Amino acid sequence: MSTYHTWMRYFTPSPVHHRLGLVCLGVGLQHGLLPTVGPRTLDHHVAVVITAGSGWFQDDDGRRTPVTAPALLWLTPGRPHHYGADPDTGWDECFVDFTGPATTTYTELGYIEPDRPLVALSDAAPARAAVGRIARAARRGNPLLEVETGAAVHELLVALRRARADMAPDGDPVLHALARDAFRPLSVAEHAARHGMTPAELRTAVRRGAGCSPKDYLLGIRLGRAKELLAATELPVAAVARRVGYDDPAYFSRLFTRRVGTAPVRFREQQGRAVPGGWSDRIPDPDDPPMLHVG
Repeated sequence: MSTYHTWMRYFTPSPVHHRLGLVCLGVGLQHGLLPTVGPRTLDHHVAVVITAGSGWFQDDDGRRTPVTAPALLWLTPGRPHHYGADPDTGWDECFVDFTGPATTTYTELGYIEPDRPLVALSDAAPARAAVGRIARAARRGNPLLEVETGAAVHELLVALRRARADMAPDGDPVLHALARDAFRPLSVAEHAARHGMTPAELRTAVRRGAGCSPKDYLLGIRLGRAKELLAATELPVAAVARRVGYDDPAYFSRLFTRRVGTAPVRFREQQGRAVPGGWSDRIPDPDDPPMLHVG
């Protein structure tokens, strides 16, 4: 009698589909006393989500690490791996094989972590749902298979990033605190001190969480808020600059122009023409969205 159940499907997207950035190569759902995998080395990425049970994982350093669900195994190209479910209890898993040029960017942003092949998750349900969408799209005869499955791989990577056990429910706690204090006149060293970290530790944490330096992360938040104020209010540029943490409006204007590609005043003019119906400072109700009535 079989001690495990498995369903999987593999396919080969065309070269034009690879240009979408991510392509799905296969999907599977398995549970029970699964056979050991490896040692092996692949030429593509696999996200293996352990939703129940326990087992072990062995990376190329030869050390065997216990795995307890919910957990993620990142199998990355060219990196040997070896893993298996507990021989007495087994585990439940779902997996997605994928590749594409966007994997490089997702790795730079910290969504894919080759040097962290075993990741504890706080909740596997969102990732399991994304895999389920891929499995449904992978039905035979689906003319949109490559596009639907590729889009769902993007969703899966976001779901896995949100589900990391070292993340707060509303995101990375360090990034959340930086965003909260982004408009205060603090240096990177002062931000680090507020978290009991050295500047180097803060740089590592922000690079891991956002894929950029603390300075660029803070700048992105400031400029994003400046765009909102320029587009949705009639505040003078100098007042907008102060609101986002710059006492020198001339410096703010130069910085905005260099990073956004257009001067603050010009940006405001463009937004005013591009968005019909005016602006509102009311947060829209998702169940009762505002409608644009054309008479």
